[in-house]
Amino acid sequence: MDIKSMTLEEVKPLVEELGEKSFRAAQLYQWLHEKLAESYEEMLNLPIDFRRRLGELKPLVKLRTVQVQESAQDGTRKYLFELPDGNLVESVWMKYHHGNSICISSQVGCRMGCRFCASTLDGLERNLLPSEMLEQIYCIVRHTGERVSNIVVMGTGEPLDNYEHLLRFIRLITVRGGLNISQRNITVSTCGLVPQIKRLAQEKLQITLALSLHAPFDEKRRELMPIANRYSLTEVIEACRYYAEQTGRRVTFEYALVAGVNDSKEDAAALERLLKPLNCHVNLIPVNPIKEREYRQSARTHIEAFKKHLEKNKINVTIRREMGRDIDGACGQLRRRHIKN
Repeated sequence: MDIKSMTLEEVKPLVEELGEKSFRAAQLYQWLHEKLAESYEEMLNLPIDFRRRLGELKPLVKLRTVQVQESAQDGTRKYLFELPDGNLVESVWMKYHHGNSICISSQVGCRMGCRFCASTLDGLERNLLPSEMLEQIYCIVRHTGERVSNIVVMGTGEPLDNYEHLLRFIRLITVRGGLNISQRNITVSTCGLVPQIKRLAQEKLQITLALSLHAPFDEKRRELMPIANRYSLTEVIEACRYYAEQTGRRVTFEYALVAGVNDSKEDAAALERLLKPLNCHVNLIPVNPIKEREYRQSARTHIEAFKKHLEKNKINVTIRREMGRDIDGACGQLRRRHIKN
């Protein structure tokens, strides 16, 4: 395991094996996860020989910034990073009045096949290491010079398809000695892997689970999301109910509105009936069109009518603020365009 993916308790025996006193582990860990050092040479309070041996034994996982796009509309920044093996991933930095949020990727590509998402067009290449997930955040913090308050694992990939690495990432980003971000400020999005949702519930974390729902009928959901062929809406909703019961956390349901597909009055009524028994929040998303698909964004009047129907029936709902539309803001767009070029 690379050293940036290791916990402090795992770093301690490594330090002792190299003949150093145990307190060096905390110093090393602080350099990696709080001071965000990019090389062992920066760690000036560590002995030179110790740094040299670390470099030989545990080379640091580093990402190279390939491209940064900044929105002229809202200041959102889209980052394209190159991994050590040459693969590319995307991350997004968003500035809100309540703090800065970073949306990170969990895989190179994706195998879930959701019809409106550019991330899945070329399939899955591999899972990201915990360190590669962390480095997306660390690179952006170094670049902006600003603290991040919220993390969203909602970029390229299905996070629960990379379960063990995701869990380790969450432990590392929330622990003292690192960025120490509250679990309540972390959101993990899933297309609906039922066994993993239930397993995550048993971890008793305080993160927010966001389910990509996108349709209130099984038939429509299967058209948009191939994963619905494996797990029915009944199974997915039951898993979300279980997550809420085990963690005490309200579940968020992501609903991308696609013109003429899932934005009718009947869809709104069916969604209301499906979710009314749950303590939940609905996030309506005006779909971000991709040229490889024919899906288009719903008219604003349809979006507002959909929202009003849910509100009238006492379901918490918001319309996601559109950000980064002018900079390939949707998942997978920038990476795909860069590879094609």
